[in-house]
Amino acid sequence: MKYRISILILVLATGFFSVGRSTAQVGVAGDVLNPNLSGEDELAALPHMNAEIAKQIVEGRFFSNMLEFDEMLGESLSKEQRTELYARLFVPLNLNTASKEEILLIPGVGDRMAYEFDEYRPYKALAQFHREIDKYVDDDELARLEQYVFVPINLNTASDEAILSIPGLGNRMLREFKEYRPYKNIDQFRREIGKYVSEEEVARFERYVTLD
Repeated sequence: MKYRISILILVLATGFFSVGRSTAQVGVAGDVLNPNLSGEDELAALPHMNAEIAKQIVEGRFFSNMLEFDEMLGESLSKEQRTELYARLFVPLNLNTASKEEILLIPGVGDRMAYEFDEYRPYKALAQFHREIDKYVDDDELARLEQYVFVPINLNTASDEAILSIPGLGNRMLREFKEYRPYKNIDQFRREIGKYVSEEEVARFERYVTLD
């Protein structure tokens, strides 16, 4: 009995049952805000931001990718200002489809790391990204990089935990996501989920899902 208790303590201490790492497909955001979800006050408080730019972001969303967002900010901020800002504000990248240009917008990522991101495609899970990129950086840097990326979940097989890792998705939408399984095609997803949220929100959710 004492042996079993000791094993349980060891498992819990090492994080074997840590929430999210095994099945979540979206990196933990940490200090990095999502411009498709953040409020004007949050945005205005970030480096090089002001109320006018914050309002422009809120009125201009949804942003389908980081290049689109960067182009909009380029009208108000220099490249150096945007780079500093992206340490705190970023549209998460699809690891399987993001271009090199988009990956290079991640602060501190250069050509070498962009190559490593691309080398292991297609990613089946965020845990694969964790395992492969961990070969090149320490744990702190890996955790930082994971804030910027995601791997799409399979609509028909994803666990509750994986679905709930989609930014801004709560238990109500989790039920709706699961109610219409199996999805035959992405048009069905758009049609069914469009009963509950706006067209822009459906498009935002769609970035994180696949039927492959």
